[in-house]
Amino acid sequence: MTGFNKVILYTDTDGRAKFREESVPLGEGSPQSMLSSLQPTTALQLRHSPVGFRSQFHCSGHGQWVFILSGEMEIGLQDGVSRVFKPGQHFYSADLLPEGATFDPAVHGHWSRQVGPDPLVTLFVRD
Repeated sequence: MTGFNKVILYTDTDGRAKFREESVPLGEGSPQSMLSSLQPTTALQLRHSPVGFRSQFHCSGHGQWVFILSGEMEIGLQDGVSRVFKPGQHFYSADLLPEGATFDPAVHGHWSRQVGPDPLVTLFVRD
């Protein structure tokens, strides 16, 4: 493995949330323990969402990694695309409101929800 797959939820130039993927190089460490460079963080937060949780459309307040610890999380976009993330999976949330824009729930953001029989437990790691 030469890279770590980073799924990114971001705001495109049209103001709409989209997904893209990029590789984070694992160029440090050894063949037995390949590491990325250190990534700066400012805080972490845990969240428990009960069965049935669903948010309204919203934008992320800041860039952050989201790690699914248990349960399943679905992220839905304005264009109808959605992705489900399961325990051990992650994504980087950078779906920020465009500078100078006023939030419009018909254009901006994404929704999230708990899916499956188990509560959703997530770890947020902020830039």
